[in-house]
Amino acid sequence: MTPIRRLWHEASGPGWGPLPELLLALTLVTGLVDAVSILALGRVFVANMTGNVVFSGFAIAGAPGFSLSASAFALAGFLAGAALGGRLTRQAGHDRALHLRAATVAELVLVAAALVIAVTSGGPAASHGTLHLAGGRAVAPFSAAVTDSLALVLAVAMGIQNSAARKLAVPDLTTTVLTMTLTGIGADARSGSRGVFTLARRVLTVAVMLGGGILGAWLVLQVSTTAALAVAVGLLVVAAVCAALAARKPAPWRPAGLPPARHRLGATPTPPAPSPR
Repeated sequence: MTPIRRLWHEASGPGWGPLPELLLALTLVTGLVDAVSILALGRVFVANMTGNVVFSGFAIAGAPGFSLSASAFALAGFLAGAALGGRLTRQAGHDRALHLRAATVAELVLVAAALVIAVTSGGPAASHGTLHLAGGRAVAPFSAAVTDSLALVLAVAMGIQNSAARKLAVPDLTTTVLTMTLTGIGADARSGSRGVFTLARRVLTVAVMLGGGILGAWLVLQVSTTAALAVAVGLLVVAAVCAALAARKPAPWRPAGLPPARHRLGATPTPPAPSPR
C-alpha cells in the first residue's frame, strides 16, 4: 500500500484502490486551470463556481477588471459539464474504474481543445507570460471571443470532473472546492491515529491544490498560458492512462453502491430466502 493510499485506508470494506492518487492529480489540474482562468481570462473561475458567481456580481456592479461574459460562459459551461457528468454517472457509475476512465478521458479531450484554441488564437498570452506583455502596458491576453471560448470549454471540463468526484465520494477529495476540507481541518481536530490520518489527508489535498495554483501562476505569468494548459493536458494523459489500466482488471474497490459484504467483483449473489407458504 502506497503512503497516499494509507491515508485513505479503512479498517473494513473494499478500500479506494488508486482513486486517491488519481483524484489528487485532478486536484493539481484544478489549480493549474484556475490559474489560467484568473490570470489570463479576466478574473473568472472555471472550477470554483462559488467564486465565479461572486465575480459575476462584481462585473454586474461595474467593478473594473471583471468580465461578465466570461463568467456567464463559465457558469453555462460548468452546468453543461455537470449535466454530461451526470450522464456518465448513469452509464458507468456502477463501476468506479469505468466511471473515472470515462470522466478523465472526456476532461482530457476538452482541456486539449482549450490548448488548441489558445495556441491558434494569436493572442499575446499564447506565447508570452502575462507579466511581461507589451513591456508592462495593459494588453488583453486574448480577444474577447477567445476568452469566452476558453472559459466555456474549461468550465465544461471542470463540471465533468466535479460531477465524477461527487459520485466517487472519496473522503476529502472533491478536487475543485476546498471549503469543507478546510472547515474539517479546523473543526474536526481529533486525537488518535485515525484523526492524524484524516488531518494529514486534508492537509495534503490543500497542499496539492496550492501547488497547482503556484505552478499554474508561474507558467501563466512567466512563460505562457499555453504552457500551463500543456502541463494540465500532460497530467490528464497520465491520469487517463492510469484509469484505463485500472479498468482492465477486476478489483474489490471498483463497484459502487453495494453493501460491504457483497462489494466485490464476481461475487455470486446470495439467493433470496424462500418465502413462507
